[in-house]
Amino acid sequence: MAPAWTSAVEEIARTERLLVALDFDGTLAPLGDDPMAVRALPEAAEAVRRLAAAPATTVAFVSGRQLTDLRVIGEHADDSVVWLAGSHGAEHWRPAGIEIVADDVPMADVVERAGVADALVADVERAVEGIDGAWVEPKAYGFALHTRLAQEQDAARAQSLVDALVAERAPEWRRRTGKNVVEYAWRHEGKDTAIARLRTETGATAVVFAGDDVTDEDALRSLGEGDLGIRVGEGETAAKVRVADPLELAELLTALAVARAS
Repeated sequence: MAPAWTSAVEEIARTERLLVALDFDGTLAPLGDDPMAVRALPEAAEAVRRLAAAPATTVAFVSGRQLTDLRVIGEHADDSVVWLAGSHGAEHWRPAGIEIVADDVPMADVVERAGVADALVADVERAVEGIDGAWVEPKAYGFALHTRLAQEQDAARAQSLVDALVAERAPEWRRRTGKNVVEYAWRHEGKDTAIARLRTETGATAVVFAGDDVTDEDALRSLGEGDLGIRVGEGETAAKVRVADPLELAELLTALAVARAS
């Protein structure tokens, strides 16, 4: 019996120019306790390779990870043809020969806000250092509080302490929740803006986007009638299609690659 998503994949495969935009953690790779140790499933990595080689098809990773870390976990080499949008769309990488659209944030603002962020991150780290299982990850435009390894009450205490500090020191920062993580950033871009930018730059006539978490719903809600949104795993979603896990997503992406190649 064919999977429930078969007809949707066959339909979008017929578009003239396709953008396949993919979250990474929990989507191409299972979630892990060590964020820098995660890697895409072999089946997912092979599906990405085949899609990137298909005619008139662009593949992009769209992640909350800062760009430097995304390139590590994505095993992304300098000669890769996979486009990147990191930090929820605030950072971008393009393959050789493709010009990157200039960032419109003034450098003076970047320097000033980076100084505020560094001081805030240091204070946040001190605030949670005695809470078992809670730790802070500095990021390009803010930081993330991880509580995957913490007990429920410890996670709640850590989040309360950090929320209070950010509310006092940087109330204009954007707060995002995910699976056992809360992110705070002075850049407000979301994955919806990343998808819009990628669509424009690639000239895509249709977009496939797959994600597994709350932060991916911005992108899923932004998709149009001719696009295909995919939710990986459980949770409320605006996606047209749901798959059980990264392995089933790899199966779907492989079928899409085969359809594009033919």
